[in-house]
Amino acid sequence: MKKVQCDVLVIGGGPAGSITAITAKGHNPEKEILLIREDKEQLVPCAIPYVFGDILGSTEKNVASCAPVENTGVTTMVGVVDEVSIENKKAYTKDVQISFDKLVFATGSIPFVRPTMSEAAKLEGVFTIPKSKVKIDQLKAYVDTKQRITIVGSGFIGVEIGLEFAKSGKEVTIIDGAEHMLNTAFDVELANQAEELAKKVGITLELGNYVDSIEEEDGVVTGVELSGGKVIKSEVVILATGYKPDTDLAKKAGLKLARYGGIWVDEYMRTRNHDIFAVGDCAARRDFITREPSKVMLASTSVAEARAAGSSLYKLKYIKGFNGTIAIFSTVILDRAFASAGITEVQAKIQNLDIVTGTFEGMNRHPATIPDAVKQSVKLIAMNHSGRIIGGQITGGPEVGELINIIGLLIEEKVSVYSLMSLQVATHPLLTAAPTNYPIVKAAEIISKKMD
Repeated sequence: MKKVQCDVLVIGGGPAGSITAITAKGHNPEKEILLIREDKEQLVPCAIPYVFGDILGSTEKNVASCAPVENTGVTTMVGVVDEVSIENKKAYTKDVQISFDKLVFATGSIPFVRPTMSEAAKLEGVFTIPKSKVKIDQLKAYVDTKQRITIVGSGFIGVEIGLEFAKSGKEVTIIDGAEHMLNTAFDVELANQAEELAKKVGITLELGNYVDSIEEEDGVVTGVELSGGKVIKSEVVILATGYKPDTDLAKKAGLKLARYGGIWVDEYMRTRNHDIFAVGDCAARRDFITREPSKVMLASTSVAEARAAGSSLYKLKYIKGFNGTIAIFSTVILDRAFASAGITEVQAKIQNLDIVTGTFEGMNRHPATIPDAVKQSVKLIAMNHSGRIIGGQITGGPEVGELINIIGLLIEEKVSVYSLMSLQVATHPLLTAAPTNYPIVKAAEIISKKMD
């Protein structure tokens, strides 16, 4: 067996692993950093839906370059780590023994399939959405020859894939037990808008309904039976029912797991053994606002954790650490962007938070006669007495993707609506809303008038 030695071993080549390795090398240039990844070619996870439509059209256009990692002096290796001995500080692939000083688990997540669907998932024509180029290629090749597609799950991945299929002329049905699609990220008023756009492109929505069984003939899927007895004829069923932490390796190594199966870590992404870290989807997460365990899995959260870990391997350089996931999302449905950060109004009420909301609708250009001007709506959620912003939702044009990042920063920095009302912004008729009606500021002003 070949023997390799390094100072820091990072297991996993996705966004979390890559940024941890780059950050670690930047803070410790004298250290030997080794990143081991399972696949030679890594996909950009958030772009997987666009492989199935005209935007990308193939996985070849969705391969993440390894150059940013390798160009920093990080050593990379393709392989699968089968065993880790924390006591001896060694990791093993089938033909390599790796000795390390510090270890980072960045093993990511794998598709979650409900136990009731585990047998059906083995049928020909039933797929999940793994983050593997080989498996996504197999799914695409199969779906390209089919017409009727049923998607179980109305989260971001399910909706985005469904949109791509529908735009290419396929018959698409999306099923979810929730009353509204994208319900964990948006309140009803925005979810309704998203649903109308989905219907406009031809998607059939079966919301508030559950899959009772998947029908088959000779081991090939033929349809989906809903809990009410309705049968949807299907040639392909895609289980877009979320992801779960890939922690089998860590569990076998004896690391403590938290609720929802992630590796327990502190705010610096350290396990109880401070030479062992975990980042990304395989790590346990807490909500930034409620401090409750969180199941949110986002690349933006993963890279924030990676920077905290990579800079803290040998010394804690930043007291702050990582304070929890803000749950910040964005997507595009037809030509309209939707984005959310923090907690929704529904979630705030479930947590018994005393909140005030403010919604302002205007135009994203000024004057409104600018050719590409579209309606823009901002909803802010704030604590009643302090005015601290804890959530926000936006819909509008492409600028929404960056506006939500402003709201994310406001949440993280605990900004109040009073501070926001004096926000100074750069505006331009071709780029932004009018300074007199800047939507984030106006929403804050509305909240301030409603507070006790």
